[in-house]
Amino acid sequence: MTAWSYSRVNSFKQCPKKYYHLYVKKDVKDTGSVATRYGTLVHTAAEEYIKDGKDLPKKYDFMQRTLDAFNNIEGDKHCEIRLGVAKYDDAYEPTKFFAKDVWYRGIADLLILNEDKAYLIDYKTGKSANYADTKQLDLLAGAVFINFPEVKKIKSALSFVVCNKFIAKEHTADMYKSYINVFDELLERIEVAAKEDVWNAVESGLCKFCPVTSCEHNRR
Repeated sequence: MTAWSYSRVNSFKQCPKKYYHLYVKKDVKDTGSVATRYGTLVHTAAEEYIKDGKDLPKKYDFMQRTLDAFNNIEGDKHCEIRLGVAKYDDAYEPTKFFAKDVWYRGIADLLILNEDKAYLIDYKTGKSANYADTKQLDLLAGAVFINFPEVKKIKSALSFVVCNKFIAKEHTADMYKSYINVFDELLERIEVAAKEDVWNAVESGLCKFCPVTSCEHNRR
């Protein structure tokens, strides 16, 4: 199987047909929506504030206190850090993000390393945290344990900077395999779809945002 990420698996979960056109046939590109482009701007502002000490633009003042709290945590801070994991049978090893043997790719918005402890933050710009998916944190935590074996415990969180919500989890090194394998069932479904070359469309409220305009359910 080719290298995967949370966003790729999530695309398949939303709609196998969308996944097929984006990542298999590659005849469609997702240029994003207004919401995703806004999210990118927020992430960039947060990175520049913590990494470079750059002032937050006035329009992002709403996340000043949150970012200051993260800045006050002791440890080495890594913004938008790329984590690669290689898989050999049931063994996992760190690898470069674009290495030939990379199996999983993840990007942590903020990783703070302090000896055997770490803090893992993923910024979210949604207006509600009601449907927060903490499996993304599980994946990233597993990748951190594999890439930084000195880390034994991680405090992680989805930080909803717009609606000021904080969804926290804790991860321990002894459970790293369960974290990195949290999407095994979906990965198996992707392999079956690829083997049988069957990519059925799933109609949902997300169809109006889908870049696959050739689909019968597309409502763009």
